[in-house]
Amino acid sequence: MSPGRDPVERADEQSRDLYDVSTWEPRSITDRLASAIYTGISYGFQTIVLVVALVITLALLVQPAVLVLEDPSLAVFFGLSVVPAALLAGFIWRTDITTNEPLGLLVGTFLLAVLFATFAAVVNSAFGPSLQAIPLVGTILFFYLIVGPVEEGVKLLAVRVFAYRSDTFDAVIDGAVYGAIAGLGFAAIENAIYIASTVSQAGAGTGTVTAATGIATVRALVGPGHVIYSAIAGYYLGLAKFNPRYAGPLVVKGLLIAAFIHGTYNVTVGIAPELITSVLPIGFGLAFVSYVILFDLVIGYYLYRKIARYRRTYLSVRDDTGTPPKPERTEFEPPQR
Repeated sequence: MSPGRDPVERADEQSRDLYDVSTWEPRSITDRLASAIYTGISYGFQTIVLVVALVITLALLVQPAVLVLEDPSLAVFFGLSVVPAALLAGFIWRTDITTNEPLGLLVGTFLLAVLFATFAAVVNSAFGPSLQAIPLVGTILFFYLIVGPVEEGVKLLAVRVFAYRSDTFDAVIDGAVYGAIAGLGFAAIENAIYIASTVSQAGAGTGTVTAATGIATVRALVGPGHVIYSAIAGYYLGLAKFNPRYAGPLVVKGLLIAAFIHGTYNVTVGIAPELITSVLPIGFGLAFVSYVILFDLVIGYYLYRKIARYRRTYLSVRDDTGTPPKPERTEFEPPQR
Protein backbone atom coordinates (compact mmCIF):
# COMPACT_ATOMS: atom_id res chain seq x y z
CA MET A 1 0.00 0.00 0.00
CA SER A 2 1.47 3.36 -1.03
CA PRO A 3 2.11 5.79 1.89
CA GLY A 4 1.05 8.75 -0.26
CA ARG A 5 2.41 12.19 0.59
CA ASP A 6 3.58 13.71 3.85
CA PRO A 7 1.10 16.16 5.50
CA VAL A 8 3.49 19.08 4.83
CA GLU A 9 3.53 18.32 1.12
CA ARG A 10 -0.22 17.84 0.98
CA ALA A 11 -0.87 21.18 2.74
CA ASP A 12 1.69 23.19 0.77
CA GLU A 13 -0.10 25.59 -1.58
CA GLN A 14 2.89 27.75 -2.50
CA SER A 15 4.95 25.07 -4.21
CA ARG A 16 7.83 25.60 -1.84
CA ASP A 17 11.04 23.68 -2.05
CA LEU A 18 10.46 20.85 0.42
CA TYR A 19 13.75 19.08 -0.21
CA ASP A 20 14.89 17.24 2.95
CA VAL A 21 11.69 18.34 4.67
CA SER A 22 9.09 16.06 3.16
CA THR A 23 10.54 15.34 -0.29
CA TRP A 24 13.95 14.26 -1.49
CA GLU A 25 15.97 13.69 -4.63
CA PRO A 26 19.74 13.43 -5.13
CA ARG A 27 21.20 16.97 -5.11
CA SER A 28 24.31 17.18 -3.00
CA ILE A 29 27.51 15.19 -3.25
CA THR A 30 26.40 13.14 -0.24
CA ASP A 31 23.05 12.47 -1.90
CA ARG A 32 24.71 11.25 -5.08
CA LEU A 33 27.21 9.17 -3.12
CA ALA A 34 24.38 7.52 -1.17
CA SER A 35 22.52 6.80 -4.40
CA ALA A 36 25.64 5.34 -6.01
CA ILE A 37 26.36 3.12 -2.98
CA TYR A 38 22.77 1.87 -2.89
CA THR A 39 22.81 1.09 -6.61
CA GLY A 40 26.17 -0.64 -6.29
CA ILE A 41 24.99 -2.79 -3.40
CA SER A 42 21.76 -3.67 -5.15
CA TYR A 43 23.34 -4.68 -8.44
CA GLY A 44 26.39 -6.07 -6.68
CA PHE A 45 24.28 -8.45 -4.62
CA GLN A 46 22.46 -9.66 -7.72
CA THR A 47 25.77 -10.13 -9.49
CA ILE A 48 27.20 -12.10 -6.58
CA VAL A 49 24.17 -14.39 -6.53
CA LEU A 50 24.43 -15.01 -10.27
CA VAL A 51 28.19 -15.61 -10.12
CA VAL A 52 27.81 -18.09 -7.25
CA ALA A 53 25.02 -19.87 -9.13
CA LEU A 54 27.16 -19.98 -12.27
CA VAL A 55 30.14 -21.44 -10.42
CA ILE A 56 28.02 -24.15 -8.79
CA THR A 57 26.34 -24.91 -12.12
CA LEU A 58 29.64 -25.29 -13.93
CA ALA A 59 30.91 -27.56 -11.17
CA LEU A 60 27.82 -29.76 -11.44
CA LEU A 61 28.06 -29.91 -15.23
CA VAL A 62 31.70 -31.03 -15.27
CA GLN A 63 30.75 -34.71 -15.11
CA PRO A 64 28.13 -34.55 -17.90
CA ALA A 65 30.54 -32.56 -20.07
CA VAL A 66 33.36 -35.06 -19.59
CA LEU A 67 31.06 -37.99 -20.40
CA VAL A 68 29.83 -36.32 -23.59
CA LEU A 69 33.40 -35.60 -24.67
CA GLU A 70 34.26 -39.26 -24.14
CA ASP A 71 31.09 -40.54 -25.81
CA PRO A 72 29.25 -37.88 -27.88
CA SER A 73 26.27 -40.22 -28.35
CA LEU A 74 25.31 -39.57 -24.73
CA ALA A 75 24.28 -36.05 -25.76
CA VAL A 76 21.35 -37.69 -27.55
CA PHE A 77 20.11 -39.14 -24.26
CA PHE A 78 20.44 -35.75 -22.56
CA GLY A 79 18.42 -34.17 -25.34
CA LEU A 80 15.73 -36.85 -25.52
CA SER A 81 15.19 -36.71 -21.76
CA VAL A 82 13.79 -33.16 -21.99
CA VAL A 83 11.63 -33.64 -25.09
CA PRO A 84 8.35 -34.36 -23.22
CA ALA A 85 8.91 -31.40 -20.86
CA ALA A 86 9.76 -29.15 -23.82
CA LEU A 87 6.63 -30.20 -25.69
CA LEU A 88 4.48 -29.49 -22.63
CA ALA A 89 6.12 -26.10 -22.08
CA GLY A 90 5.52 -25.34 -25.75
CA PHE A 91 1.85 -26.26 -25.37
CA ILE A 92 1.46 -23.92 -22.39
CA TRP A 93 3.20 -21.19 -24.38
CA ARG A 94 0.69 -21.73 -27.20
CA THR A 95 -2.23 -21.36 -24.79
CA ASP A 96 -1.24 -17.75 -24.11
CA ILE A 97 -4.09 -16.00 -25.88
CA THR A 98 -2.82 -12.50 -25.16
CA THR A 99 0.55 -11.71 -26.77
CA ASN A 100 3.64 -13.68 -27.77
CA GLU A 101 6.39 -13.50 -25.19
CA PRO A 102 9.81 -12.27 -26.40
CA LEU A 103 12.30 -15.02 -27.16
CA GLY A 104 14.96 -13.23 -25.12
CA LEU A 105 12.84 -13.37 -21.95
CA LEU A 106 11.99 -17.02 -22.53
CA VAL A 107 15.64 -17.95 -23.01
CA GLY A 108 16.70 -15.80 -20.07
CA THR A 109 14.14 -17.47 -17.80
CA PHE A 110 15.31 -20.89 -18.95
CA LEU A 111 18.95 -20.07 -18.21
CA LEU A 112 18.17 -18.53 -14.83
CA ALA A 113 16.24 -21.66 -13.87
CA VAL A 114 19.27 -23.76 -14.85
CA LEU A 115 21.50 -21.58 -12.66
CA PHE A 116 19.15 -21.36 -9.68
CA ALA A 117 18.46 -25.11 -9.77
CA THR A 118 21.93 -25.57 -8.34
CA PHE A 119 20.88 -23.78 -5.15
CA ALA A 120 18.18 -26.42 -4.71
CA ALA A 121 20.77 -29.14 -5.22
CA VAL A 122 22.95 -27.64 -2.48
CA VAL A 123 20.05 -27.26 -0.02
CA ASN A 124 18.75 -30.77 -0.72
CA SER A 125 22.21 -32.22 -0.14
CA ALA A 126 22.67 -30.24 3.07
CA PHE A 127 19.37 -31.12 4.74
CA GLY A 128 18.54 -34.46 3.12
CA PRO A 129 20.73 -36.79 5.20
CA SER A 130 19.70 -35.39 8.59
CA LEU A 131 15.97 -35.36 7.83
CA GLN A 132 15.92 -38.73 6.12
CA ALA A 133 17.64 -40.23 9.15
CA ILE A 134 14.46 -39.63 11.20
CA PRO A 135 12.64 -42.97 11.51
CA LEU A 136 9.37 -43.48 9.60
CA VAL A 137 8.63 -39.84 8.71
CA GLY A 138 12.08 -38.54 7.77
CA THR A 139 11.80 -39.00 4.03
CA ILE A 140 8.26 -37.60 3.99
CA LEU A 141 9.38 -34.51 5.90
CA PHE A 142 12.31 -34.09 3.52
CA PHE A 143 10.07 -34.11 0.45
CA TYR A 144 7.39 -31.83 1.88
CA LEU A 145 9.54 -29.38 3.85
CA ILE A 146 12.69 -29.18 1.72
CA VAL A 147 12.44 -30.61 -1.80
CA GLY A 148 9.01 -29.25 -2.73
CA PRO A 149 9.32 -25.71 -1.34
CA VAL A 150 12.97 -25.20 -2.31
CA GLU A 151 12.73 -26.52 -5.86
CA GLU A 152 9.50 -24.66 -6.59
CA GLY A 153 10.93 -21.58 -4.92
CA VAL A 154 14.04 -21.40 -7.09
CA LYS A 155 12.00 -21.95 -10.26
CA LEU A 156 9.66 -19.12 -9.32
CA LEU A 157 12.65 -16.95 -8.45
CA ALA A 158 13.94 -17.44 -12.00
CA VAL A 159 10.72 -15.82 -13.23
CA ARG A 160 10.50 -13.15 -10.55
CA VAL A 161 13.94 -11.61 -10.97
CA PHE A 162 13.79 -11.20 -14.75
CA ALA A 163 10.69 -11.77 -16.85
CA TYR A 164 8.32 -10.52 -14.13
CA ARG A 165 9.95 -7.08 -14.26
CA SER A 166 9.45 -6.70 -18.00
CA ASP A 167 6.71 -4.59 -19.54
CA THR A 168 5.84 -7.57 -21.72
CA PHE A 169 4.73 -9.50 -18.65
CA ASP A 170 1.35 -7.88 -19.10
CA ALA A 171 -1.18 -10.62 -18.35
CA VAL A 172 -1.84 -13.13 -15.59
CA ILE A 173 -1.39 -16.05 -17.98
CA ASP A 174 2.16 -14.89 -18.71
CA GLY A 175 3.07 -16.17 -15.26
CA ALA A 176 2.10 -19.70 -16.28
CA VAL A 177 4.11 -19.42 -19.49
CA TYR A 178 7.30 -18.26 -17.80
CA GLY A 179 6.74 -20.70 -14.95
CA ALA A 180 6.60 -23.52 -17.48
CA ILE A 181 9.85 -22.36 -19.10
CA ALA A 182 11.50 -22.21 -15.67
CA GLY A 183 10.34 -25.76 -15.03
CA LEU A 184 11.87 -26.81 -18.34
CA GLY A 185 15.21 -25.25 -17.40
CA PHE A 186 15.16 -26.97 -14.01
CA ALA A 187 14.32 -30.32 -15.60
CA ALA A 188 17.11 -29.92 -18.17
CA ILE A 189 19.96 -29.58 -15.68
CA GLU A 190 18.46 -32.10 -13.26
CA ASN A 191 18.18 -34.67 -16.07
CA ALA A 192 21.77 -34.03 -17.15
CA ILE A 193 23.07 -34.57 -13.62
CA TYR A 194 21.03 -37.73 -13.01
CA ILE A 195 21.93 -39.26 -16.36
CA ALA A 196 25.63 -38.47 -15.95
CA SER A 197 25.70 -39.91 -12.44
CA THR A 198 23.95 -43.11 -13.49
CA VAL A 199 26.13 -43.62 -16.58
CA SER A 200 29.36 -43.01 -14.68
CA GLN A 201 28.38 -45.66 -12.14
CA ALA A 202 27.47 -48.16 -14.88
CA GLY A 203 30.95 -48.16 -16.41
CA ALA A 204 31.79 -48.60 -20.08
CA GLY A 205 30.52 -50.82 -22.89
CA THR A 206 26.98 -52.12 -23.27
CA GLY A 207 26.19 -51.22 -19.66
CA THR A 208 26.61 -47.55 -20.47
CA VAL A 209 24.01 -47.59 -23.23
CA THR A 210 21.61 -49.64 -21.15
CA ALA A 211 22.02 -47.36 -18.15
CA ALA A 212 21.64 -44.22 -20.26
CA THR A 213 18.49 -45.56 -21.92
CA GLY A 214 16.91 -46.50 -18.61
CA ILE A 215 17.66 -43.30 -16.72
CA ALA A 216 16.84 -41.07 -19.71
CA THR A 217 13.43 -42.76 -19.96
CA VAL A 218 12.75 -42.19 -16.27
CA ARG A 219 13.88 -38.55 -16.44
CA ALA A 220 11.77 -37.97 -19.55
CA LEU A 221 8.75 -39.00 -17.50
CA VAL A 222 9.71 -36.81 -14.54
CA GLY A 223 10.40 -33.64 -16.56
CA PRO A 224 6.79 -32.69 -17.40
CA GLY A 225 5.98 -32.61 -13.70
CA HIS A 226 8.49 -29.80 -13.15
CA VAL A 227 6.84 -27.83 -15.94
CA ILE A 228 3.33 -28.31 -14.55
CA TYR A 229 4.19 -27.49 -10.93
CA SER A 230 6.07 -24.29 -11.71
CA ALA A 231 3.42 -23.21 -14.24
CA ILE A 232 0.86 -23.39 -11.42
CA ALA A 233 3.06 -21.30 -9.13
CA GLY A 234 3.74 -18.94 -12.04
CA TYR A 235 0.03 -18.45 -12.67
CA TYR A 236 -0.39 -17.18 -9.11
CA LEU A 237 2.68 -14.97 -9.57
CA GLY A 238 0.82 -13.46 -12.53
CA LEU A 239 -2.22 -12.87 -10.32
CA ALA A 240 0.07 -11.25 -7.75
CA LYS A 241 1.43 -8.75 -10.26
CA PHE A 242 -2.04 -7.44 -11.06
CA ASN A 243 -3.30 -7.61 -7.47
CA PRO A 244 -0.53 -5.75 -5.59
CA ARG A 245 -2.61 -5.46 -2.42
CA TYR A 246 -2.59 -9.25 -2.07
CA ALA A 247 0.65 -9.97 -3.92
CA GLY A 248 2.35 -11.64 -0.96
CA PRO A 249 -0.45 -14.08 -0.10
CA LEU A 250 -0.93 -14.92 -3.78
CA VAL A 251 2.74 -15.80 -4.26
CA VAL A 252 2.67 -17.88 -1.08
CA LYS A 253 -0.51 -19.65 -2.22
CA GLY A 254 1.04 -20.57 -5.55
CA LEU A 255 4.17 -21.87 -3.86
CA LEU A 256 2.18 -23.84 -1.29
CA ILE A 257 0.12 -25.55 -3.98
CA ALA A 258 3.10 -26.30 -6.21
CA ALA A 259 5.29 -27.48 -3.32
CA PHE A 260 2.55 -29.71 -1.91
CA ILE A 261 1.90 -31.33 -5.29
CA HIS A 262 5.64 -31.74 -5.85
CA GLY A 263 6.14 -33.30 -2.42
CA THR A 264 3.14 -35.58 -2.89
CA TYR A 265 4.57 -36.87 -6.15
CA ASN A 266 7.94 -37.61 -4.55
CA VAL A 267 6.33 -39.39 -1.60
CA THR A 268 3.90 -41.50 -3.62
CA VAL A 269 6.00 -42.38 -6.67
CA GLY A 270 8.01 -44.84 -4.63
CA ILE A 271 4.93 -46.47 -3.10
CA ALA A 272 2.12 -46.42 -5.67
CA PRO A 273 3.80 -48.60 -8.36
CA GLU A 274 4.36 -51.38 -5.81
CA LEU A 275 0.74 -51.16 -4.73
CA ILE A 276 -0.35 -51.33 -8.36
CA THR A 277 1.73 -54.45 -9.01
CA SER A 278 0.22 -56.09 -5.94
CA VAL A 279 -3.26 -55.58 -7.36
CA LEU A 280 -2.74 -55.85 -11.12
CA PRO A 281 -0.73 -58.51 -13.00
CA ILE A 282 1.79 -56.06 -14.48
CA GLY A 283 5.48 -55.41 -13.98
CA PHE A 284 6.94 -52.63 -11.86
CA GLY A 285 8.18 -50.69 -14.89
CA LEU A 286 4.74 -50.47 -16.47
CA ALA A 287 3.19 -49.64 -13.11
CA PHE A 288 5.72 -46.84 -12.59
CA VAL A 289 5.15 -45.34 -16.04
CA SER A 290 1.37 -45.59 -15.66
CA TYR A 291 1.38 -43.89 -12.27
CA VAL A 292 3.63 -41.01 -13.35
CA ILE A 293 1.53 -40.36 -16.45
CA LEU A 294 -1.72 -40.54 -14.47
CA PHE A 295 -0.38 -38.18 -11.79
CA ASP A 296 0.77 -35.65 -14.38
CA LEU A 297 -2.55 -35.88 -16.22
CA VAL A 298 -4.54 -35.17 -13.05
CA ILE A 299 -2.38 -32.20 -12.00
CA GLY A 300 -2.07 -31.05 -15.60
CA TYR A 301 -5.85 -30.97 -15.85
CA TYR A 302 -5.95 -28.72 -12.77
CA LEU A 303 -3.58 -26.31 -14.53
CA TYR A 304 -5.46 -26.64 -17.82
CA ARG A 305 -8.74 -25.64 -16.19
CA LYS A 306 -7.16 -22.44 -14.85
CA ILE A 307 -5.72 -21.56 -18.23
CA ALA A 308 -8.94 -22.48 -20.04
CA ARG A 309 -10.99 -20.32 -17.70
CA TYR A 310 -8.66 -17.38 -18.31
CA ARG A 311 -8.93 -17.89 -22.08
CA ARG A 312 -12.74 -18.06 -21.96
CA THR A 313 -12.95 -14.93 -19.83
CA TYR A 314 -10.45 -13.11 -22.05
CA LEU A 315 -12.55 -13.86 -25.12
CA SER A 316 -15.79 -12.91 -23.39
CA VAL A 317 -14.59 -9.41 -22.51
CA ARG A 318 -13.43 -8.52 -26.01
CA ASP A 319 -15.43 -5.67 -27.42
CA ASP A 320 -17.56 -5.91 -30.56
CA THR A 321 -14.69 -4.85 -32.77
CA GLY A 322 -12.59 -7.77 -31.67
CA THR A 323 -10.03 -5.62 -29.88
CA PRO A 324 -8.50 -7.54 -26.98
CA PRO A 325 -8.65 -5.98 -23.51
CA LYS A 326 -5.63 -3.98 -22.43
CA PRO A 327 -4.03 -4.89 -19.10
CA GLU A 328 -3.83 -2.26 -16.41
CA ARG A 329 -0.50 -0.48 -15.97
CA THR A 330 1.74 -2.06 -13.33
CA GLU A 331 4.50 -0.58 -11.24
CA PHE A 332 7.03 -1.71 -13.83
CA GLU A 333 5.41 0.08 -16.74
CA PRO A 334 5.93 3.74 -17.62
CA PRO A 335 2.83 5.93 -17.65
CA GLN A 336 1.23 6.52 -21.03
CA ARG A 337 1.71 10.00 -22.43
